[in-house]
Amino acid sequence: MAFLPGVACAQIASPGQPGQGAPMPAPTPPPAESQPQDETIVPDDVFEAAMPPIGDDIDAPLTPITPTPGATESSASALERLTAALEGKLEAIKQEEPEFAQALPPLSEFALAPPAEIEGVKDGKTVVLFYEWEVDGLDAIGAEDRFRELSALRRGKGKAANSAMVSARAAEDERLALRLMQSLGYYDATAISTIEQRPQNSGRLAAVITATPGPLYRIGTIDVVADPTVPADLILRELPLKTGDPLEADRVQGAEANVSLRLPQQGYPFAQVGERDILLDEVAYTGDYTLPVDVGPRASFRGFQTEGRRQVFGVDHIAVLARFRRDQLYDSRHVDDLREALIATSLFSTVSVEPVRTGEKGPDGTEYVDLLVRQTAGRPRTLAGELGYSTGQGIRLEGSWTHRNLFPPEGALIASGVIGTSEQGASVTFRRSNWRQRDRTLTLGLSVNRSNFDAYESFTGSFSARISRDSTPIWQKRWTYYYGLEIVGSNEDRFNFNRGVRDRGTYLIGALPAFLGYDTSDNLLNPTRGFRIKANVSPEASVRGAARPYARLMVEGTAYYPVTPSIVIAGRARVGSIPGIDRDDLAPSRRYYAGGGGSVRGFGYQELGPRSPDGKPVGGRSLAEFAIEARYRFGNFGIVPFIDAGQVYEGLYPTGKNIRFGAGIGGRFYTNFGPLRVDVATPINRQQGESRISLYISIGQAF
Repeated sequence: MAFLPGVACAQIASPGQPGQGAPMPAPTPPPAESQPQDETIVPDDVFEAAMPPIGDDIDAPLTPITPTPGATESSASALERLTAALEGKLEAIKQEEPEFAQALPPLSEFALAPPAEIEGVKDGKTVVLFYEWEVDGLDAIGAEDRFRELSALRRGKGKAANSAMVSARAAEDERLALRLMQSLGYYDATAISTIEQRPQNSGRLAAVITATPGPLYRIGTIDVVADPTVPADLILRELPLKTGDPLEADRVQGAEANVSLRLPQQGYPFAQVGERDILLDEVAYTGDYTLPVDVGPRASFRGFQTEGRRQVFGVDHIAVLARFRRDQLYDSRHVDDLREALIATSLFSTVSVEPVRTGEKGPDGTEYVDLLVRQTAGRPRTLAGELGYSTGQGIRLEGSWTHRNLFPPEGALIASGVIGTSEQGASVTFRRSNWRQRDRTLTLGLSVNRSNFDAYESFTGSFSARISRDSTPIWQKRWTYYYGLEIVGSNEDRFNFNRGVRDRGTYLIGALPAFLGYDTSDNLLNPTRGFRIKANVSPEASVRGAARPYARLMVEGTAYYPVTPSIVIAGRARVGSIPGIDRDDLAPSRRYYAGGGGSVRGFGYQELGPRSPDGKPVGGRSLAEFAIEARYRFGNFGIVPFIDAGQVYEGLYPTGKNIRFGAGIGGRFYTNFGPLRVDVATPINRQQGESRISLYISIGQAF
């Protein structure tokens, strides 16, 4: 029998011996001539399933000494110099200690001879020794690939300073092969490294690692040692091991990790898995497995405690973020969820959440625990900027200053401004995140804006209030929504078809916008699979002389399909309609337009659709847009060919007539906050006045 320790060598009594069941020290190995052949001590590290890379420090002491510039010396000449030095030293000894010198043999009996020269490459001052290497015996048990990843010989790339360095690497790989085989359950395995010279290959050295796995050991009995008050099957059902399984390190460690994960999810926050004991039977090739587990008390949630020199939230707001109630059975998934919610606020430099015992009992007999939140406030202010360019809209620079906690808790003040070729404006926004309940945001905003597009020129002031549930790059949500109100005053020019001239008018608009979205995509800024559905409804009333009620409606769907790990096909469809009002009675800024980087590429901003007699776009009451693109990524770069289509219509429904197409290609540079996008497109069947080439530069994918 052989004893296999886990993290550290535990002590057990041998079955059938006096004092069975009581610990006894590990026996001291007897002299070699009386050592039993069926009893061994397995090293402590055989259960290191994920083998750490072997360091290159074995090469350090063997680095050759660089000779004096311009001096090169063969092995034979070096040996002659060494022999002469020894002869001189021996002569000095004869003069100082004649009696001692007489007892020394002649120097010739040392049989000093130059070693065989091995062909190398003289690289300035250093002679490089080339070698080959191979491994036998690991492929049959599926360990050769892992061995090659960690091999010191492989990392040497077939070059060394001398043969001693090759031998050191081979010895390291010999130990590596043995540990790999033992981690797979081959505890009688052996590995031997040999160094040989191969004259048939220019005299190069060859390092050969020969591995012999031996028999595979399997799990014998499984015994869990825990508090007898704990249900007998609680731990066993979370320990996915069974008798007869191979005694593999990955399998055993994974099963123990599952116990450590699942017990805190079932009301045991302080459960700890102890050090495993495995007793090997070298005759039956089995290992009896024993695992001690300190389950600890079963617990329920009570409340919160906070700690930290610069605290951000008190216990009241932390309770708003929690998704559990007092007296609910402890579940570590709720603790992880609370930690992620705290991190998502971006208000902490450090934050942690952990259970602490209170000593109190709940109504169901479980022990109450509090969650201790250790927090340190981070910097609450942010400066941000975004620069973009598109044909028809020109350059657009947007900047913002944000204080994320000016009105605690989570009351942010945001000041932003836009400077561009066609747009200038400023806004002030108050945002209360997690307002009265988690994931709900209250937003109040004031803005002034001047827009000067081909379709219209407007001076606009607005006030808005909105309650929303939004996705962020840190916290992407499946369902999102918003609803609110908006009051807009706008002075705009338009083409008056009744008079045949362009005039200006002032509009007062009230709206109740609402949005509902469903998102299954895997990433907010760079999705590669899944789909999204969005629906916008905005009942509005426009007052210019008389009040005219209407509604703005739009539905959009996008889908993402990975063809290969590096190619994603993405598609988009968008349909909109404005019932209840004639187009010419609608403020130009509230009409639908198509064309541009976020619409139909290949055309300028708002370029598609009906036009006035003076050649400028006038917008419409309905639109239809479609797009498909293939996103090919290689490293941090990408190429995206695409085709877009769309049109705007004067009537209530998009008829699909006179659909215009644009085609192009884009480049992507992927960063940790999303891809930088550059698209170049051209209209298909270009008409007079339309640009041959349109360019769009922005952040994020087109959709």
